[in-house]
Amino acid sequence: MDPLLLAVIIVTGVTIAAIVVMVLLRRNGSSEVTALTERLTQMTELHAASQVQLAQQLQAQERALAKSLDERLTQTTRRVNETLEKNSHTQKTSLDELKERLVRIDAAQKNISELSSQMVGLQDILSNKQARGAFGEVQLYDLVSKVLPPGGYETQTTMGNGRRADCLLKLPNPPGPIVIDAKFPLESYRALQNAKNNDARKAAGRAFAVDVMKHVADIAEKYILPGETADAALMFLPSEAVYAELHANFAEVVDKSYQAKVFIVSPTTLWATLNTVRAVMKDVRMKEAAGLIQSEVMTMMADVQRLDKRVSHLQRHFDQAGEDMREVRISAGKISKRGENIQNLEIEGPAADEESLLSSASAPTPQK
Repeated sequence: MDPLLLAVIIVTGVTIAAIVVMVLLRRNGSSEVTALTERLTQMTELHAASQVQLAQQLQAQERALAKSLDERLTQTTRRVNETLEKNSHTQKTSLDELKERLVRIDAAQKNISELSSQMVGLQDILSNKQARGAFGEVQLYDLVSKVLPPGGYETQTTMGNGRRADCLLKLPNPPGPIVIDAKFPLESYRALQNAKNNDARKAAGRAFAVDVMKHVADIAEKYILPGETADAALMFLPSEAVYAELHANFAEVVDKSYQAKVFIVSPTTLWATLNTVRAVMKDVRMKEAAGLIQSEVMTMMADVQRLDKRVSHLQRHFDQAGEDMREVRISAGKISKRGENIQNLEIEGPAADEESLLSSASAPTPQK
């Protein structure tokens, strides 16, 4: 039961008891009054003790409640601080990532803007026929210069018939020099791609085939010269899309170009072709240098034989020097031995003289 409610009940009971006592005092005698007074005194004492006990319980509960509230407040404060710190760290990380992404987006936007301007410039170049031709030639020169050595090709070479070739591959006979001419039939290709219906597509396809065959015929006529060039030439298309369309849907045009000995190449296929040409040139240079290499090898063999002969002479000198050293050591050994003998004679000399004197003294004097 709640202590506060218990206290209220006790106070109410005591009040009621006091009122009852006062009423009885008025009605009854002194003996009953004395008994009631004693009873009231006991109840008062019990009430006082109950109040003291209640006060102690209330203080204990108040202290426990205050302690519990402090602990819970401390835990709540710690959790709130941890949550705020975690949220702050998360927000800071998110903001840093957002800034980094914004920087990347800004850089990508700049790249897109630059690419857009470059695409506009490329479109302007491709829309002009002369600029488009120069674009194809530049792409051709770039490919050739990256694959072949400087002496393996020539650009803007004037042929014997007065025609100027975009690039001439200087291959030996056979097959001989090969001409590469850059062509870009862009108008007919765009018309083919922009065709709205089958009739328009067929008409654009015929125009595209005629345009390509015209370039093939021009190259075969201008750049396949008997006795001067190989019996074939290369037509360079600086667009993989045009090359793919041609080989995918115009096989008859490709076959006619083969018959005319004009081989159509794209940047990718030209790269492979140029690598093959480089291997051929390297093999030819190796064959041309074979005689020189053989002559150098023969000269080197003569030098080796001469060196072997000189080493043999030097070996004989070393052998003779070794024999001389052996004889010198023998002579030195004899000299050392003689020196030891001489030293022994010096040590034994006085004793020998004394013995000879004694023997001469003891000998009889010869008669005259």
